[in-house]
Amino acid sequence: MESLSPISTKFSNPNSLPSLLSPFSTFNHRRKSRKCKAWTLSFPCFSSYKTVTTQCKVQLNDRDLVKFDSDWRRSIGRGLFGVAAAAAAMFSVCCDSPALAESLTVAFPVSRAREVNTVQRTLVEAWGLIRETFIDPTFNHQDWDLQLQQTMVEMFPLKTADAAYNKISGMLSTLGDPFTRIISPKEYQNFRIGSDGNLQGVGIFINAEPRTGHLIVLSCIEGSPAARAGIHEGDELIEINGERLDGTDGETAAKKLRGRVGTTVTVKLHSGTGGGSDSGFREVKLSRDFIKLSPVSSAIIPHKTPDGHVSKLGYVKLSAFSQTAAAEMENCIHEMEAQDVCSYILDLRNNPGGLVKVGLDVAQIWLDGDETLVNTIDRDGNMLPINMVDGHAITHDPLVVLVNEGSASASEILAGALHDNGRAILVGHKTFGKGKIQVVSVMIY
Repeated sequence: MESLSPISTKFSNPNSLPSLLSPFSTFNHRRKSRKCKAWTLSFPCFSSYKTVTTQCKVQLNDRDLVKFDSDWRRSIGRGLFGVAAAAAAMFSVCCDSPALAESLTVAFPVSRAREVNTVQRTLVEAWGLIRETFIDPTFNHQDWDLQLQQTMVEMFPLKTADAAYNKISGMLSTLGDPFTRIISPKEYQNFRIGSDGNLQGVGIFINAEPRTGHLIVLSCIEGSPAARAGIHEGDELIEINGERLDGTDGETAAKKLRGRVGTTVTVKLHSGTGGGSDSGFREVKLSRDFIKLSPVSSAIIPHKTPDGHVSKLGYVKLSAFSQTAAAEMENCIHEMEAQDVCSYILDLRNNPGGLVKVGLDVAQIWLDGDETLVNTIDRDGNMLPINMVDGHAITHDPLVVLVNEGSASASEILAGALHDNGRAILVGHKTFGKGKIQVVSVMIY
């Protein structure tokens, strides 16, 4: 991966700091006995395939200077995010913008609570990344620099990391983009489950119904505890271990369902239209197990053609764009080709997306040449196409792609690439319509 070399414009003197930070810089400049931090941050508009290095300086006093580098790999393609104690900021960008950056020093009073102090650093990095790469250059028509100042003031007296992360979440919520958010270290481990493909739980996919907020079962993994208990798509989760789920988001509910293998969890569900009565309600006790999140399932369906010959149709269901999805689909198609499958259905219904680069890799299983897979538009209105490089399709047999309103993000990119390049016929309903690419920036301390 290529390292970026940012153009540096540093403000090293507290008196020369930007005006938005004057309350902090003045405080630190006059009271030199008090600890302060100065951050030198490089905020590039980056490509998904490059390494970004952020330089940080910790100034303990006028004589002692501890300097360290914090760098992380940013790769949508391989899903190589950080491990261990990492905080992640997810925000909407368009990739492949010019790799230029500026550097500025941000000075602020250090919180006496060590865990809050760590989150202060995350705040500044998240603010800077948004400042340089967020798709809306107006930041939802607000003064983004002032947001940093206000959030830092509110965070300083806090005592816990959770409270501090809530302040960052509040700052990001002002952008008006539901896809831009901060993920704490604990939440990040849960976030990685979807892309790594392994967990311990009950094997159920849930989502909050946008209009009502009710938690609805999207699907159950075949052979999982939830599937064996007869839980079905469309069931509503009412309680988990006797605790009502009113106002609970999907991720919080998912955490309650996960746990060590062999432990149990009791869920209350509602199916059908009970009309306010107890009909349709039931409780199910589930024993947690190892869940393998294989994103690909398939079947070969023999059928007779109009002329009486027996033909084989390959059905491939892709449930998510996890790290293993492209490799698993490639193996699946090779196996079907070996069994003389002569036409295919690719089912992307209720596929919420995942790693965008994986979606592009899947497209190259079906496409040849250097076709354009997707066009991105940066915040300056420049269109930036992403093309294949010497693609070689595994098969050229007829292909139909199934989509519905639950097909989102990478699913839409894949379906669009196959349709617009004349490779597939789309069948189904209008898709979700996300229209944004997220980047996960991991901050490892």
